[in-house]
Amino acid sequence: MKKTAIVLFNLGGPLSQDKVKDFLFSLFYDPSILTLPNPLRFFLAKLITRARLKEAKHIYSFLGGGSPLLQNTRMQALALERELGKDYKVFIAMRHATPFIEDAWREIQKYNPQEILLLPLYPQFSTTTTGSSLTAWKKVAKGKQKIPTRLILSYPSETGLIQALRDRTLFHYEKAKKSGHPKVLLTAHGLPEKVIRKGDSYQHQVEQTTASLIKALQIPRIDFILCYQSRVGPLKWLGPYTQDEIIKASREKRPLVIVPISFVSEHPETLVELDVFYRERALQEGCPSFHRVETVQTHPFFIKGLANLIRQQKEGTHVL
Repeated sequence: MKKTAIVLFNLGGPLSQDKVKDFLFSLFYDPSILTLPNPLRFFLAKLITRARLKEAKHIYSFLGGGSPLLQNTRMQALALERELGKDYKVFIAMRHATPFIEDAWREIQKYNPQEILLLPLYPQFSTTTTGSSLTAWKKVAKGKQKIPTRLILSYPSETGLIQALRDRTLFHYEKAKKSGHPKVLLTAHGLPEKVIRKGDSYQHQVEQTTASLIKALQIPRIDFILCYQSRVGPLKWLGPYTQDEIIKASREKRPLVIVPISFVSEHPETLVELDVFYRERALQEGCPSFHRVETVQTHPFFIKGLANLIRQQKEGTHVL
């Protein structure tokens, strides 16, 4: 077996309140996020960071001041290493917080693998997530030691992912049924519609995940809808919006089952936006019971699914 480095791409998050500003600026200065030339992108990123800093710090205050994403990802990395065995080592490469992609690259050089496999912790591809990390990776690796590198681009209907989502969803659905006929909201992180119009495949792949999960659930008369959360700014984003659907179902006195399908780890969008803000609004509007399905994290089905993807990709051709 070849000595292989697995690189987990993820967004990253501030580890403390004093890192929130740097995180926000990195995020909005990313040309995959803010598609403007410099110096306009630089100044606008500074402006947006200042405008959002207070709110962002408030959100992270619910989590002890920083994001749990790195700890979540470390647990996934350890679980994946155990599943893969001794010929693999897993590295974490965050796009907008430590450990950055360049940090991962330095650690990989010390490991001296025979090949590298890039694995995004985004099941659905977007230019704003996987695409951004891949661009940054190529920039860091350019002109340096050539190590054969492969990429897993996306896995929206991967069997292990769907089984893990099914397992977690059914548990909460059974609990919700005690309060009536549940409304199931499959929620994904939103994107501005203009990103999709430019050819980004994210929406299509989110719909693939939705179709695969609904088929796997096999729930008679399931009442579900795909919706999108975390909208910011004045642009029109993908809809319908998760908050609107929560309010609508709550006013109908329906028990709610909220299923995050584009997140594989816990972070502010799940722990604060869904668990705090949206839960509170749902109960205010009359929701009899609110059930938020946990992200797949280190669910055995999900980790085994990632391991299978890696083993299958190793048999393919080098792409970088």
